Amino acid sequence: MKMYKYILFDLDGTLTNPKEGITKCVQYALKYFNIDEPNLDNLTKFIGPPLHESFERFYNFSKEDAKLAVEKYRERFSTIGLFENGVYDGIKELLEALKKDGRILAVATSKPEVFSLRILEKYNLKDYFNVICGSELDGRRTVKAEVIEEVFNRLSLKDDEKSSVVMIGDREHDILGAKACKISSIGVKFGYSEENELENAGADFIVETVEDLKNLLLSSN
Repeated sequence: MKMYKYILFDLDGTLTNPKEGITKCVQYALKYFNIDEPNLDNLTKFIGPPLHESFERFYNFSKEDAKLAVEKYRERFSTIGLFENGVYDGIKELLEALKKDGRILAVATSKPEVFSLRILEKYNLKDYFNVICGSELDGRRTVKAEVIEEVFNRLSLKDDEKSSVVMIGDREHDILGAKACKISSIGVKFGYSEENELENAGADFIVETVEDLKNLLLSSN
């Protein structure tokens, strides 16, 4: 595999396991609409995609109700849910190895940037990244391709440098966003992808574990 100088990471399901926080906050939002979902495993499908899209898709919410549901979700997430989280085993060692090897690292997530920064700081991951880019609280920049383009802007990347960029994520949105921006992609199976999701999205590479990801990224030396 070629060496990628610029490595973009998704956050949820790629760097950290946010299952408890996200699912409990979705559960909290649904209760506002008198929808009871006691099984948190049924809500893991909310991990990754923009929240408003998931409320519309999975519960047939109107755009107005989806917007309100996101507001209710954030009531709990902003104080409790964002720290019901944990770093996947091996991620810190991976980031350290990549930095030592001279790679330039960035976070490209659909999660609001303000929350992403707090999570990365809490778990001592923030300093590994040259750029941390997420969405805005008002709903702007939730599409993954828009987030990736903003990372390009902040890194001052030129078009002829895109061949040196790879996007790493656990859901189809990460892979499709990479394709839209004409960069390579790596799908990770240790997150929350559904069966064949990453394959069907057309990921250039797919790995099962953090160790596999480390071996893939550093095998180009």
